[in-house]
Amino acid sequence: MNLRASSTLRFAAAVAVCAGLLAGCSAENFAYTPGGSKKHLRPISSQTAALMQEKGMTKESPILLRIYKEESELEIWKKTTAGNYELLKKFPICKWSGELGPKVKQGDRQAPEGFYFIRPEQMNPHSSYHLAFNLGFPNDFDRAWNRTGAHLMVHGDCSSSGCYAMTDEQISDIFALAREAFDGGQLAFQVQAFPFRMTQANLVRHRTNPNMPFWRMLKEGSDHFEVTRQEPKIDVCAKRYIFNAIPDDPMKPFDPQKACPAYHLQPEIAQLLQSKRSADQSDITSMLTRNLPAAPVRTNNDGGSNPVFAGRVPPSSVQIQQQNSFNRQ
Repeated sequence: MNLRASSTLRFAAAVAVCAGLLAGCSAENFAYTPGGSKKHLRPISSQTAALMQEKGMTKESPILLRIYKEESELEIWKKTTAGNYELLKKFPICKWSGELGPKVKQGDRQAPEGFYFIRPEQMNPHSSYHLAFNLGFPNDFDRAWNRTGAHLMVHGDCSSSGCYAMTDEQISDIFALAREAFDGGQLAFQVQAFPFRMTQANLVRHRTNPNMPFWRMLKEGSDHFEVTRQEPKIDVCAKRYIFNAIPDDPMKPFDPQKACPAYHLQPEIAQLLQSKRSADQSDITSMLTRNLPAAPVRTNNDGGSNPVFAGRVPPSSVQIQQQNSFNRQ
């Protein structure tokens, strides 16, 4: 059996298993109907296929997703024939819920922020939100902080309660890209979920937010991707994300709850990061001297939507209640 046939069978088996387990943003939305729609087999759209050809990408090459809450955008990155990840396409997010900041507990309506890995068994072709995939919350980092929640998705139907909601057409294309990448041999694709684009201006604008230490840690992962154009290796130790870390002693693994063992980076990556961080810090220092206004810590609104959906997505009637404490790691 060739690789593609084997991968296709693996994907089909996985979605058959997950269909009875996963739905949209709630465990109450199970909608598995054996022998039902084949919507998950829709091919990649002709527009996206043309972009792939233009950018030197094959349909089987690996993918990586980047999500930006404040800008309400989801990016699909794909490996080119040269071996680097390049931006394939931006999708406007129809709806996300909560405030900027990580998901902390079940029922807080927060959409997750952090680094997640999506495997074939997390893809749900029978979601009542058209199509969906489970982000895998809580991950090792979230569990280290005793965060709770389940069924946090990227899905269609343009409605959200702790998820990232797309249009049905968008999620169909994203699903097709993931299916083809799995068929090509990718075991899991990475999702990088950020509160906003990790620019110096945004960091300065949100400087008073108590989530800033967490966001600076996310920026470290973003920087690794930006300077290498490769998927960063993610580990967790001392209740922190670390990126592309190589333990000095291979017999001392990273443990989310324990102190980090001694580790190092590849010298070329370390040099690229140092150059970027020096330039970024210089820009931030310059901006801070101009006393630019800080963004409010809370809006008390329930999430957001990309401006392209203005007038098409009704505003949420939910107001987010003030929580007793913010994430402080």
